[in-house]
Amino acid sequence: MDHNNSLEVINLSKKFDETYAVNNLSFKFPKSGIFGLLGINGAGKSTLIGMILGLIKPTSGIVKIFDINFLKDSKKILSRMNFESPYVDLPKKLTVKENLLFYSKLYGIKDSFEHITSLCENLKISNLLGREFGSLSSGQKTKVGLCKSLINKPELLLLDEPTASLDPETSILVREFLLNYKRKNNISIIIASHNMNEVEELCERVILLKEGRILHDGSPKNLISRNKCSNLEELFIKSSKKC
Repeated sequence: MDHNNSLEVINLSKKFDETYAVNNLSFKFPKSGIFGLLGINGAGKSTLIGMILGLIKPTSGIVKIFDINFLKDSKKILSRMNFESPYVDLPKKLTVKENLLFYSKLYGIKDSFEHITSLCENLKISNLLGREFGSLSSGQKTKVGLCKSLINKPELLLLDEPTASLDPETSILVREFLLNYKRKNNISIIIASHNMNEVEELCERVILLKEGRILHDGSPKNLISRNKCSNLEELFIKSSKKC
């Protein structure tokens, strides 16, 4: 099914008691691309991601995915997207292979092992397929989780700190994998990260949140130039200190 936008939020707000975690956000990400969501802890990233995934009900506003109102057809939308965070574990007693096959069945995918095998080969974890998930290192778990998030060949992928537990060499492997996967499959990837070098390398556009509002929106290069910073990390630090 064709669509112009992978994600659009319109006047989106979420209020907890008297405090707005997300305050009247409006933006859209087009079909295909890698986009960044930045902000210090408490900026509203997690709440925004929760509303995009349908885990948190907005106080007001609309979430559209693939130009479809999420509330009108959430089941169809969720089958075409996925999410991964290194802070969410898979069943520890199942092997990597059992975990990945289990999630493929949840999505109703038949004959998925060829796809799983290809993902594992590209991320260099084929040797882990017979290992129990609970026995893996944090970096190995992160790569298995990334495989899980691509089981259903999503058109929209949300990643929370995708390289948080990885050593520098493996981080480079994952970044290259994501860039190649995006090019080959024409998908949209939204990354929430505190790794500014990673965001600067991967993302075509960045939205920086503060106190639930958009503080900056643009390509990393333009944001750095516009704010007279040497890199995205400097902009992030300056922005977090502003009143």
